[in-house]
Amino acid sequence: MSLLPELRYPSVPELVATARALAALRPGLCRLRQIGVSRAGRPLHLLSVGHARRAVLVVAGAHANEPAGGGTLQALAERVLNERGLRTETSWHFLLCADPDGASLHVTPAPRSLFDYHLGFYRPSGPEQPEWSPSVLPPDRLPPETVALLGVIDELRPYLQVSLHGTDLGGSWVQLTRDVPGLAEPFAKSAAELHIPVETGASDAAGWPASGPGVRVMPEPGVGLAYPSMPDDARHSTWYHAHRYGGLTAVVEVPMWASDLVDDPAPHPAPAAAMRRLARRLLRDSREVERVLAEALPRLDGPDGPLLRAARWALGLIPGLAQDWILRPPIDTTRAYIGSVDAFGRRLPLRAASMLLRVLREADDRAAPHLEELVASWCDAYAARFQARWVPLERQVEHQSRTVLAAAQHARDLAA
Repeated sequence: MSLLPELRYPSVPELVATARALAALRPGLCRLRQIGVSRAGRPLHLLSVGHARRAVLVVAGAHANEPAGGGTLQALAERVLNERGLRTETSWHFLLCADPDGASLHVTPAPRSLFDYHLGFYRPSGPEQPEWSPSVLPPDRLPPETVALLGVIDELRPYLQVSLHGTDLGGSWVQLTRDVPGLAEPFAKSAAELHIPVETGASDAAGWPASGPGVRVMPEPGVGLAYPSMPDDARHSTWYHAHRYGGLTAVVEVPMWASDLVDDPAPHPAPAAAMRRLARRLLRDSREVERVLAEALPRLDGPDGPLLRAARWALGLIPGLAQDWILRPPIDTTRAYIGSVDAFGRRLPLRAASMLLRVLREADDRAAPHLEELVASWCDAYAARFQARWVPLERQVEHQSRTVLAAAQHARDLAA
């Protein structure tokens, strides 16, 4: 019996409904419970399958703009329930959505283009992101979603935590808080079979040791960062909390739109010059968004809401990041890395512009039409530059699921 809906990005209520149905179907094996509430009072749900002490924790919805994880979580929960071997001496625990408030603000049920995707875009500022907030906030100011997630890790002591993430355009890659030997091979095989490029030079993991193509291991605390201006350090996120109990975290990224430009290991002919050029474009684009914001801001009534806070947060990162790209030698000189930086440099001002556009549209502000044209042109240029092709949702879910299962197997062998 399949309880999965037609393949599309599921909403949080749909995730909860599916989890309730699974728990009702196998009450002796499944349990659905509330483990906390969000800042706005929305419940945080955990579905558990099996009763073994050795645990895997799977987290979906940590970033509101990365919706594939919900479908992957559903597919994994059903598979674990139906395949006894997967839960032999291992229990599985699924946090249905780490940020239900964010999920309520990001609207991409079935995007047909990058422009559609960005019209409903929302990604919270760093202090409001459940996994990242410990890297930018003191312990006594952590949001309740973060406190709930840390409490689940303390309770379960998982040997493996998996965080399901995604990217709008690019390739797939894995970030590990501790190396998992053997994971790179099944990861690469799955990506090849499903025609998903492997992002071999992901800018998110710049300078990190490689366990294999597209599989990066976070450096130990104390090792310098490729972009020192960025305020959020992954080594202070909730990903490292599992280390207290001998566990580790795997972050599995999968693209909505794929580009082979991020899977090219050939040397770039002029990486330093390219980085300077990308930094100049980043600054130019951000100034264009800031001009719109400054002109429209006196006309906007009401409090500084989450969309505006997030847009300002993204814009605030840009000057320091551009200086990192200009002043520091490239940490990687491959075409794949320069391509990933190119995508990152387009992404930040585009996201800020998209969230500001939503604010201006809601206020029926006269600056909205110009900003919408800008967002549309940037989306078109982004897709054309990277020869973007849609990755069917079933492939996004299948690749992420396979990678989670491979990580669980190899991390279990490592812990044995």
